[in-house]
Amino acid sequence: MRLRSLPDPDHLPALQPRHAPRRPADGLAAGAQAPPKILLLYGSLRERSYSRLAIEEAARLVRWFGGEPRIFDPSDLPLPGQVPGDDHPAVHELRQLSLWSEGQVWCSPERHGQISGVMKAQIDHLPLSLGGIRPTQGRTLAVMQVSGGSQSFNSVNTLRLLGRWMRMFTIPNQSSVAQAFRQFDEAGRMLPSGYYERIVDVVEELIRFTVLLRPHAAQLVDRYSERRQAADTAVAAANDLSSIAIAPQAKPAGG
Repeated sequence: MRLRSLPDPDHLPALQPRHAPRRPADGLAAGAQAPPKILLLYGSLRERSYSRLAIEEAARLVRWFGGEPRIFDPSDLPLPGQVPGDDHPAVHELRQLSLWSEGQVWCSPERHGQISGVMKAQIDHLPLSLGGIRPTQGRTLAVMQVSGGSQSFNSVNTLRLLGRWMRMFTIPNQSSVAQAFRQFDEAGRMLPSGYYERIVDVVEELIRFTVLLRPHAAQLVDRYSERRQAADTAVAAANDLSSIAIAPQAKPAGG
């Protein structure tokens, strides 16, 4: 699969463990909880991509807080509409990963005051409906961005808008890392800072909201308009004369 391996998944040099409980969602839902399934997307294909490095730090924290992270690798993802019918292995895998997930983390670099094309392409490949199943609806979402200059919130604001459009529950917290080139060491690990602490806050909150909403996600997005449309479809199918004509006929009693 197009999943990035996570280097040193359990090594968290910038984290102070005594302030980071391993199960922050304990008590928010009844009974033992399976690890929250979290899909992480980043928005740059550069060899030293700071949005990818930030996502890797977030994925390590997902593991620390009891979740199961998967990072999608968009390196061969085609542009939306480039392949007829979006029939491309990378597109299929991205959609399957979204269906697998209970929550997601999106991190984009800010380019020309907005999210990157790589980030938007991934979101554009996630349809609102896929064969009667919605690959994003009802899932939790955390948004982050990295910037080369001063701190900005243009990208996270756009990601919030997109999350709302995709019918996701975007958590209140967010992360914006300014001058990202100063925040990582040569090995690509994030240095201790307020920016790192905010990513810890974001992931901890995402795990809590994912566990809290897990038992109620389907009910919270149950809509009158969709129930009515489903009923209309059922009525239309029942009145389809061609289907009735070719349907197997019941044998008469005693025949």
